[in-house]
Amino acid sequence: VQLQACGGGLVQAGGSLRLSCAASRRTSSMTMAWFRQAPGKEREFVAAAFRWSSSTHYADSVKGRFTISRDSAKNTQYVQMNSLKPEDTAVYYCAAETSLILLRVRQVDAYNYWGQGTLVTVSS
Repeated sequence: VQLQACGGGLVQAGGSLRLSCAASRRTSSMTMAWFRQAPGKEREFVAAAFRWSSSTHYADSVKGRFTISRDSAKNTQYVQMNSLKPEDTAVYYCAAETSLILLRVRQVDAYNYWGQGTLVTVSS
């Protein structure tokens, strides 16, 4: 599956953005996730929707501010990001995987399919 992420941009602290990730085929049976990588840092988990939308998972740093969702008809996943902070500045990547166990949903190396990344910059 090919993934195409978009929606990044420059926003002031406290603002909102919605990132989209369009897939080249149906992804209902896949776990879909968002990761981010800030300059000089390792890629880190942001949020995931387990396959068949059976559960959602969030990093503690974004819980209550970010919401992951899917539009199965459009083969697209989203992450709505509210109350953005300067520390949310990063390149955001969408990821997908078919045979992923719940225990590994937050692990970068558990995903084989990645989008190209979209830059989110939050100014203070």
